[in-house]
Amino acid sequence: MNLYEHTIIARQDASPSDLKQLTEKYSKIVEKNNGEIIKTENWGLLNLSYLIKKNKKGSYIHFKIKCDGKAINELEKNESIDKKLLRYLTVRVKKFDLDTSYFNKKDDLEKANK
Repeated sequence: MNLYEHTIIARQDASPSDLKQLTEKYSKIVEKNNGEIIKTENWGLLNLSYLIKKNKKGSYIHFKIKCDGKAINELEKNESIDKKLLRYLTVRVKKFDLDTSYFNKKDDLEKANK
């Protein structure tokens, strides 16, 4: 089993329920193909570096996945035809960093450090 970090960017007008449905949909695809979702992070609505399909912002969802390449191929095949998504990216990693949360707000970080 390989380790992957997978990020999707949904359209800026996606509601919180749409984002939850997307997360569940793609988690089920991974699990159906003998994969395991280690961690899911919702990074929130962030500015894009450039316009993508006339969108200035996008809602980021990040998955840490343990699976084989077949599950990733199936995942990306489904994402390529999904109209709610702007982009997706999969990166194979050697190990997961489960401790650091890069997109928490400063207030949350200060509370965690106390």
